[in-house]
Amino acid sequence: MPMMSRLLRIAITVIAVLLHILSFILNSLRSLAGALRKILSTPNRCFHLRLIRLKGQHLSSLPHNFSCLQDLLFSLCGDGKATAVTGDSMDSDREVLLSFKSYLESWNPTERGKYNEWETEKQDVCQWPGITCTPERSRITGINLRDSTISGPLFGNFSALTQLAFLDLSNNTIGGSIPDDLNRCHNLKHLNLSLNIIEGELSFSGLSNLEVLDLSVNQIAGDIHSTFPTLCNRLVVANLSTNNFSGRIDDIFIECRYLKHVDLRYNRFSGEIWSGFRRLVKFSVSGNRLSGNISASMFRGNCTLQVLDLSGNGFVGEFPGQVSNCQNLNVLDLWGNNFTGNIPAEIGSISSLRGLYFGKNEFSRDIPETLLNLSNLVFLDLSRNNFGGELQEYSGGSLNGDIPRKYGNMPRLQALDLSFNRLTGSIPASFGKLTSLLWLMLANNSLSGEIPREIGNCSSLLWLNVANNQLSGGFHPELTKMGSNPFPTFEVNRRTMDNTISGSGECLVMRRWIPAEFPPFIFGLESLTKRSCRTLWNHVLKGKCIFPVCPTGSIVGPLDVSGYLQLSGNKLSGEVKANISQMKKLSMLHLGFNEFEGKLPIEIGLLPLAFLNLTRNKFSGQIPKEIGNIYNLQNLDLSSNNFSGNFPTSLNDLSAMSKFNISYNPLITGVIPSTGELTTFEKDSFLGNPLLQFPSFVIQSGNNNTSSGERDNGRDEDDEAAIDMLAFYWSTFSFYVVALVGILVLVYFDCPWCRAWLRLVDAFTVIIAYEIKKPRDSKSHFK
Repeated sequence: MPMMSRLLRIAITVIAVLLHILSFILNSLRSLAGALRKILSTPNRCFHLRLIRLKGQHLSSLPHNFSCLQDLLFSLCGDGKATAVTGDSMDSDREVLLSFKSYLESWNPTERGKYNEWETEKQDVCQWPGITCTPERSRITGINLRDSTISGPLFGNFSALTQLAFLDLSNNTIGGSIPDDLNRCHNLKHLNLSLNIIEGELSFSGLSNLEVLDLSVNQIAGDIHSTFPTLCNRLVVANLSTNNFSGRIDDIFIECRYLKHVDLRYNRFSGEIWSGFRRLVKFSVSGNRLSGNISASMFRGNCTLQVLDLSGNGFVGEFPGQVSNCQNLNVLDLWGNNFTGNIPAEIGSISSLRGLYFGKNEFSRDIPETLLNLSNLVFLDLSRNNFGGELQEYSGGSLNGDIPRKYGNMPRLQALDLSFNRLTGSIPASFGKLTSLLWLMLANNSLSGEIPREIGNCSSLLWLNVANNQLSGGFHPELTKMGSNPFPTFEVNRRTMDNTISGSGECLVMRRWIPAEFPPFIFGLESLTKRSCRTLWNHVLKGKCIFPVCPTGSIVGPLDVSGYLQLSGNKLSGEVKANISQMKKLSMLHLGFNEFEGKLPIEIGLLPLAFLNLTRNKFSGQIPKEIGNIYNLQNLDLSSNNFSGNFPTSLNDLSAMSKFNISYNPLITGVIPSTGELTTFEKDSFLGNPLLQFPSFVIQSGNNNTSSGERDNGRDEDDEAAIDMLAFYWSTFSFYVVALVGILVLVYFDCPWCRAWLRLVDAFTVIIAYEIKKPRDSKSHFK
């Protein structure tokens, strides 16, 4: 008992010492704040005070008379937020920049941008990277730290730079909300905070001189009605795309007399559209929740529109032909709405049109012939509508012919999408004149006849999709020439495409025109955030590889986008000839669900394929071992054919392969290797091949398939029980430790309530012992 008493006294002493130390620390902090108040209460004692650094101190408050120090420029407190009283000279501007640099370095200790070159030794601030000054070099007017690996909250003392007119911090990882200080930058004309992770709500009522506002690709939310009446004074460009803004937009731009470019894509705006958009140059509201009709009155008067993007909303009714009043229109995007009726024939008079997207609406069967007069058209999307029967020429009220031959008179056309309609008839040979055509999408219709040999003249045609039609005939040798030389088209796009389709739904376009199962682009599609869409789309149109599609050493060249040939789901027949090896840019070949026959040429091993699907045909002979040379191959399906002979073990060298199927080729013989890439596939990949010899791993996986579900369920139940019991045992052990300590204390303090507690512990121990001994399947009181 004396030993116990000494231990208890020692423990109490240690606790008292810790409490004393904590009290000392708190009193020290209070005294620091008090000392600051005392020092600063006499201005003469800090007459030349310009900079105070209090980083690391935890002050509950600062003296109220800080605001009396006119020369004080910057104070960095422990929470990382900056407060300041401004100066009004180049010296004060320089001090603010140095404070800004210190602030950035505190949030970015390793990776730093151009601000790292702001050196105190260089007195001329105007020579610092990213800094611009007045012509007489007397004040700082601009800061450009675009793409400077900046993270952390936004700096809170820009208003100290009283002549600041230009601020660009785009393409960084700045987070948090926009500080109120920025609202006091009254001379600011250009503000770009795009491509960051800023959140919170927008409140810029003090920026009445702003001309350019770009907040795109952030996480800013809320209504914008409180901001735009003030901003509208001089605003020319407003880009709020790819945020979480909400509310109505039908009346917020009424007072914006100078506004020319409005981009509100990918937000949550709702209600009706602003009716005054015709006086803008660009108006994009793609990917919102807008609804209602587009009336003819919206296009009356002087229309200066060049880009009108209404895609991905819920607009209804007929689209008015008065849009022809906008004779400067380059892009008209109506994709993904509920428009009905006929496509206005008047659109054919807008000769400046280069992008026309009518897909995924409910337009009726008549396509006006006047659209074929648009000789400058680059992209034409009429997919997913109700166009039925034959794709009509609309001439003098009579309907006749197949797909109009005049489509061959659109020399600049790079993409034609007529997929997912009810079209019949044949594919016109005049398509062979479209030497700039990159995409031809005719899938999921009822087109018949042969694929015209003239398609081989489409030297730029990398992406052909005619799947799920009723096409017949063979794979003509001439077709192997298509896409042989797309570089003239890519070169045109490199020179002229920068402003053609930019801002007209790049994400939607890429997802429509690049198959999801297309392995060369699968990483690109998965990474298609709204931030990266424009860059990826720009690369595709200019023939550049999309990282990581083209790693170092890839067969596909660094400036050569690979193509695909999708012919599945038709009635095509005949043999595939050796000259298929001429398609040097082909990465996806899908011939499945047809009637092709004969031997597969060994030259197929010369193609840079990532996807090869020949399922459900009548191919025969031995599987070419040369397929094992296609090192980029990721998806190989040779199932349901008549292949025979020895299984080529060279396929085991395809290390990039993630999908493999040779099932239901009953004449294949040989042995599946027991090591290598093929060991990663289940027996389902080899079903229906009785002459093949399988290693033990395949047999076991196949035998296990039938009862795996039952065993998995049973194992899950056992695991659950085991986990419960393990937790139970640990909790019991913890209880005994606590109880033991409690008993020792209670023995030392002998009292009535102590004895009652011991009786309770004794009863609990009996219950625990009962629970441990009880069978698992019985119910537990603890449950």
